[in-house]
Amino acid sequence: MAINLNEIGQSFNAQFQGLNGLHPGLWPIAPRLASAIGILIVVVGLGWYFQWDSQMADIEKGQAEEVKLKSEYKNKLQQAVNLDALKAQRELVLQYVATMEKQLPSQAEMAALLADINQAGLGRGLAFDSFKPGLPAVKDYYAELPIAIKIQGSYHDLGQFVADIAKLPRIVTLNNLSITSANGALTLDVTAKTFRYLNRDEVQDQADKKKKEPKK
Repeated sequence: MAINLNEIGQSFNAQFQGLNGLHPGLWPIAPRLASAIGILIVVVGLGWYFQWDSQMADIEKGQAEEVKLKSEYKNKLQQAVNLDALKAQRELVLQYVATMEKQLPSQAEMAALLADINQAGLGRGLAFDSFKPGLPAVKDYYAELPIAIKIQGSYHDLGQFVADIAKLPRIVTLNNLSITSANGALTLDVTAKTFRYLNRDEVQDQADKKKKEPKK
């Protein structure tokens, strides 16, 4: 039996004619189905726009937060696993800092340290042309004191003097070394730098100065 598509189309179109003023419940099946589908699309669209879209954004935000929390949890778990090792490392660092602090003289001990540097030269039979402590440069937790030294002697004695400075119990560095020769004698020009830790009041003064400095 052949199907006449033209007749079917005409029949379908006829169902949409004469609907004005007719109650939707009395409409033929095709208009009712079309209306139901249209209403469903409108409802879904409005629901997506007013409700589901924001919920999807919240879900995506929650998923990103979940990934972040999982990463933080793994990091903290790793830290917890290595806690004993970290504590041991911290103890070593504190011991190292304490050792370094012991090598920094206090303000009251600076005079003795300067005397030790002077004695290191005299003990090697060297002649001081000049021994001039400069103005200290104050840092956050320590002060740096430069000492301009000009000293004469033999090459061997000058080398032993440098070695003696390195053996001092306090930290002393030698900078800008220059050796010149005149009349068979060697002259060493050097800037020795020693360091001392600041006392509590000095540290507080430095902190106060930083607070007063204009921010760049």
